[in-house]
Amino acid sequence: MKKHVTLLSLFVFSWVLSAQENPAKPDLKYRVEQVAGWVFYSPARPVVQVVVANQKEAMSAVLQLDVATDTYCPIATFSQKIALQKGDSTVVDFSFTLPNPGFYRCTLSEGDKLVRKFNIGYEPEAIVSLPDNQPDLKPFWEKAQAELASVAPEYHLTQIPDSSNKTRRLYQVTMKSLGGVEISGYYSVPVRKGSYPAVISYMGYGSKPWIPGGTPGFVEFVLSTRGQGLQESSNSYGDWIAYRLDDKDNYYYRGAFMDVIRAIDFVSSRPEVNPAYIFAEGGSQGGAFSLAAAALDQRLCAIAPAIPFLSDYPDFFKIVHWPADPVLMKQKELGMSDADLYKVLSYFDIKNLAGWIKCPVIMAVGLQDEVCPPHTNFSGYNRISANKEYYIYPLNGHNTPDDWWKTRMEFFEKQMKRKE
Repeated sequence: MKKHVTLLSLFVFSWVLSAQENPAKPDLKYRVEQVAGWVFYSPARPVVQVVVANQKEAMSAVLQLDVATDTYCPIATFSQKIALQKGDSTVVDFSFTLPNPGFYRCTLSEGDKLVRKFNIGYEPEAIVSLPDNQPDLKPFWEKAQAELASVAPEYHLTQIPDSSNKTRRLYQVTMKSLGGVEISGYYSVPVRKGSYPAVISYMGYGSKPWIPGGTPGFVEFVLSTRGQGLQESSNSYGDWIAYRLDDKDNYYYRGAFMDVIRAIDFVSSRPEVNPAYIFAEGGSQGGAFSLAAAALDQRLCAIAPAIPFLSDYPDFFKIVHWPADPVLMKQKELGMSDADLYKVLSYFDIKNLAGWIKCPVIMAVGLQDEVCPPHTNFSGYNRISANKEYYIYPLNGHNTPDDWWKTRMEFFEKQMKRKE
């Protein structure tokens, strides 16, 4: 297993940001250094290092660092007094220990003025999120897959001439999924005949559909699950995550998880696809779909989930307002107890499915993510026993940097070479 923490050059960005956040003493400039990419591993102690520079008259200040858990429970407060002459600079180190593996919120301030807020991590691979699956989890999904298999897919491809060219053809595809629900997507195929690897892209929650870019040497399929993407104009589910929340057999994600399997069925059926090299990727909800697909279907060669959603609901809802708020509102409307709510959600919790994954995995994490916080990313990742690696991006929130596309494609190509 491999880990990567990406260090970014932030010299100019940090000076500008700290000046904007510290209007009381505009002559003091702060830069928070990315020591170890803000992710620390034992035996190293976490360190927050701040460079302070004074451009004008001599002045003093008290710099304070508050550290809290990602659920906002205070851990410690540190302060250091600094005094600088005109033109001087100094480095302030806050070095400390943390009680447990996890992710922590740091707030740096000068007096009552905020300098910067940011998250750090400590031993993320040692985070333990205990499974809460019900005894019938596997039969539950076996039944869903048997129901899916009984539905004739009725694949239909319509070429889109305006998006086709000399090197690739683009199609809009429709098919039937669980319950006879029609789903669809965009399918890109190289013009030259051959047997190609395929990449299935699963979409984020409420994402607008996009046309695959035509990656040379690959077939690409971008799936819209029921009620989302290409189907959103006829969405009958309302807020998907709260749809039939009181009924695991009709909850939205039972059908949606089968949609992601039907996408594998479609790609596997195509004569231009080499079935040994089918990959899946996606961000946020799409990251969760990638993990669920690999857990429920062994045809995937490797997956690349980014900032994955839908994992560790009990902890998830303690950290974020969304998706907690709409789910908890629906819970109240339905009169469900917490026990009943989390029992239903346990069937769809990625942390409970992740142990079934057999293919290699590469995961992207945004350290500053407040939508799918890093803690929830690792709650599922840490239960995967297959070959895996992760990249933590210190400045990213609920997004990934532009080079993530290149990183994941290199990972897919590496898996193909291993199987040759």
